[in-house]
Amino acid sequence: MEEAAVKSYEQINERIAAGKAVVLTAEEVSDYVEKKGLENAVSEIDVVTTATFGPMCSSGCFLNFGHTTPKIRMTEAWIDDVSAYAGIAAVDLYLGATQIQRGDPANLYFPGEFRYGGGHVIERLVAGRELELLARSYATDDYPAREVRGKFSIRDLNQAVMVNPRNCYQNYNVAINCSEKTIYTYLGVLKPKMRNLAYCSAGQLSPLLNDPFYETIGIGTSIWLAGARGHVYAEGTQHGSLAERDANGVPMEGAGTLALTADMKKMRAEYVRGVSLKGYGVSLALGVGVPIPIINSQVLRRTTVRDREITAPVIDYSYDYPEKTGRIITRLSYEEMKSGKAMVEGNSVETCSVSSYAKAREIAEILKSEIVSGDFLLSKPTDSLPREKKVSPLKVTPDVRR
Repeated sequence: MEEAAVKSYEQINERIAAGKAVVLTAEEVSDYVEKKGLENAVSEIDVVTTATFGPMCSSGCFLNFGHTTPKIRMTEAWIDDVSAYAGIAAVDLYLGATQIQRGDPANLYFPGEFRYGGGHVIERLVAGRELELLARSYATDDYPAREVRGKFSIRDLNQAVMVNPRNCYQNYNVAINCSEKTIYTYLGVLKPKMRNLAYCSAGQLSPLLNDPFYETIGIGTSIWLAGARGHVYAEGTQHGSLAERDANGVPMEGAGTLALTADMKKMRAEYVRGVSLKGYGVSLALGVGVPIPIINSQVLRRTTVRDREITAPVIDYSYDYPEKTGRIITRLSYEEMKSGKAMVEGNSVETCSVSSYAKAREIAEILKSEIVSGDFLLSKPTDSLPREKKVSPLKVTPDVRR
């Protein structure tokens, strides 16, 4: 049963607007509550800021170019030789973060370098750089042009809206390699015989780890997306809230995700970075900040989770992950992994993070300062994220044609 609210969103926003709000980052709040006690702290603290920065492959953007003279109905398009999806309106395109550049040999000469792709185009767009558009059409009576080629920047676009179907995994796998050879994954290069492991989460700063049951983060929640004010527009794809959880409700595997959107014209370039993953592909690293309104003591208590209390499953990416066996080697806490070494099956293993905790800390502080100054008000969700959602596998019907 949910605990009754001691403060409403309206009361918290009034305190923010009046410059009286008490705001702490998720890193600061644990010590504060330990010192003050939960019941005293809940009456004092208004907002806890959470954040993460790392690769978020399920990202992209809608771009509107405006009409040319004569008009064209774009049916194929490339930006800096990276294919954009044109199956929408005449001069609207969707550019995905993981799309590779035309002519890239990919993994033909393994491992491929993937030097440039959708994530890099998005980075250049936000940075205000000039890019090249090539668009083609079969031509119609009302859209007679067959080709458009030219330079543009984000300033020339009518709209540039980031629309990301799946960001901010609640928790995530730890990747290790039990095989005899080096392997290349979206979590980086993994050395043979379990000589290193890779993880990707801000741990105690991560948004959904501080709100494990989605009590305040929901559809319509205002967020900080790469410097722009955005919002959660839906549950993220592969949102799997029916995950295994510990005694405090913290998921011990991937669990929930968020679908996020914001205006790219208001973003800050340092929080939008194209990523090249050797032997795997391209991606986009993003900075996300999410405020948690402290509406009751239960919500506050959940924000005091520490790295030592959050564990993630260690999975062999040479076999168990690609074959989807479900086998977990062990579980490690984020405190262990952030130390640089962790014990796995009696071996001391080098650890590395694909996400940046330093950037996450920076974002949590920026969001804190924006709230304190009254520049960022909170929004109450219009709907909750699903709490009993299972992720289903693809069921492929065999082709029985003869």
